[in-house]
Amino acid sequence: MKLILIAAVANNNVIGGDNKLLWHLPADLKRFKKITMGHTLIMGRKTFESIGKALPGRRTIIVTRQKDYKAEGCEVVPDIKEAICKVREESEVFVAGGGEIYRQIINLHYARRIYISRVYANFEGDSFFPYIDPEKWELIDREDHQPDDKNPYPFAFLKYKRKR
Repeated sequence: MKLILIAAVANNNVIGGDNKLLWHLPADLKRFKKITMGHTLIMGRKTFESIGKALPGRRTIIVTRQKDYKAEGCEVVPDIKEAICKVREESEVFVAGGGEIYRQIINLHYARRIYISRVYANFEGDSFFPYIDPEKWELIDREDHQPDDKNPYPFAFLKYKRKR
């Protein structure tokens, strides 16, 4: 199984604030949908609640310590390790946040790839993506984009793979 972190991240590593995404980039949302469609998404409860529903065409596993938590169309597990056990037979699984979930996955060395939509702007927020250590992660692809009438910030799609 290839576990892939996928995130939109500002220059200052902010990924959200007050349980919301702080920018709107339609190109990033379109890419997220294309990449994750047909695959399993693992996310924390707060990230799920910020989305508000299970995303169509994707199995959703929510990680939460709340024992009686239920979400229509989703599976709920108490920790990352149980989420990983549920997806062992799948070829690719995406981790979609939030900050604490990303940190756990990176610290446990589960992830093999990281797909970042780097937003070239700084935002005030309370949720952050962990540092990507260049000693452990190699940038293998970069696609830069300038602002346009729909996407107000410059951004880049970055792909990293874990070094052996």
